[in-house]
Amino acid sequence: MFVRGSIVALITPMDEDGSVDDTALARLVEFHVEAGTAGLVAVGTTGESATLDEREHCAVIARCVELARGRIPVIAGTGANATAEAIRLTRCAQEVGADAALLVTPYYNKPTQAGLIAHHQAVAEAVAIPQILYNVPGRTACDMLPETTAALAAVDNIIGLKDATGDLDRVARLRELCGPDFALYSGDDGTGCEFMLRGGDGVISVTSNVAPALMQEMCEAALAGDRETALALNARLDGLHRALFLESNPIPVKWAMAEMGLAQRGIRLPLTWLSEDYHAPLREAMQRVGAS
Repeated sequence: MFVRGSIVALITPMDEDGSVDDTALARLVEFHVEAGTAGLVAVGTTGESATLDEREHCAVIARCVELARGRIPVIAGTGANATAEAIRLTRCAQEVGADAALLVTPYYNKPTQAGLIAHHQAVAEAVAIPQILYNVPGRTACDMLPETTAALAAVDNIIGLKDATGDLDRVARLRELCGPDFALYSGDDGTGCEFMLRGGDGVISVTSNVAPALMQEMCEAALAGDRETALALNARLDGLHRALFLESNPIPVKWAMAEMGLAQRGIRLPLTWLSEDYHAPLREAMQRVGAS
């Protein structure tokens, strides 16, 4: 298995003018190494991949690899809705030394299941780096069905799936179709604990940005099959899971990281800073996990 546990969907810290904040990025990588986070995703959805150009995208991946120094696996977000662009980004991730790539289903285009297979096969054939599929129909308007995932799992360097549907009934079906060695990660913090208790391998987590040690502890309990402990730890996290989606991700989590003094008040349009109405409930959720 590639990696198991809490994998942080890392924010891309920015200055107030929207430029990438390298000092804060270094601080965040150290924060996760020290907290025992199992891995990090650089420039995924939470990392504002949609508003970084290709040069910036590759530069942030390269910097995360450099900062990690082999102490924590780096998974590069390299998905795009143009196959050629996804190949370029994935090739960049391989060249700078990322451990794997995470490829979201092409968004807006609404490809067929056959189109999804052709797209991901093309990227996998073009770039040898291990690749993780990412299904998040709530953002992409495209749902990769379990049977499609199974077809792609037969490709040697496609090693796993991040499933953000929140549909727990899919876990058993995916495991049955894809086999025991295919990594299954939840992309939904609210259902991630139960996802692992039903046979998943971890969570690619927004919550882990704010409470990394507690998320990793919960994941370890769930992966060990200790349902009672895992559910108790997840109950402590549940309010934070919900509060971090009071507005579109990554708006709340970037506010939270600024509140913790780990990043500045930087985000790129069309996303805006967290509405004042949500400051108190998010701050309260953070305080409940000791993250204020």
